[in-house]
Amino acid sequence: MPSADPLTRDEIAALVPHAGGMCLWDEVVDWDAQRIALRAWRHRDADQPLRERGRLHAVHLCEYGAQAMAVHGGVIARAHGGRARPGLLVALRGVELHVARIDDLPGALECEAEVLVAGGDGWQYRFTIRHDGTLLAEGRAAVVLQPASSIDTAPPESNA
Repeated sequence: MPSADPLTRDEIAALVPHAGGMCLWDEVVDWDAQRIALRAWRHRDADQPLRERGRLHAVHLCEYGAQAMAVHGGVIARAHGGRARPGLLVALRGVELHVARIDDLPGALECEAEVLVAGGDGWQYRFTIRHDGTLLAEGRAAVVLQPASSIDTAPPESNA
């Protein structure tokens, strides 16, 4: 069930709880039930909220990876007529950072995130983030979903 057209930043912001400058992704390039590919350009913005002393350190690529998971959950749920439940990042594993900072990179950040485990109460993904073909970061992340209330959901695997 891939997307017909890329999603814009505004469409992404409607799917995730991250607002304003904390919505890190600018475009969904492609997605299906198991993976998502995204791009971001705002890592160079001087007012990027994750910056510290004018720099955006590579450790923040973990947040980019986690938000890729949230966007994927959002597009899957939307495709099934629902909304994804908000989640809490509970673990990062096997994270490797291959650069010290990212605010000085001239082009887009590109992410691919892939579902490893998707259950009713949580998700685990693998993510890679590149710039101009060069690997910047990779790792795995786990999210525990908030209990279902009035939010209509569909887990990323969408096989249910």
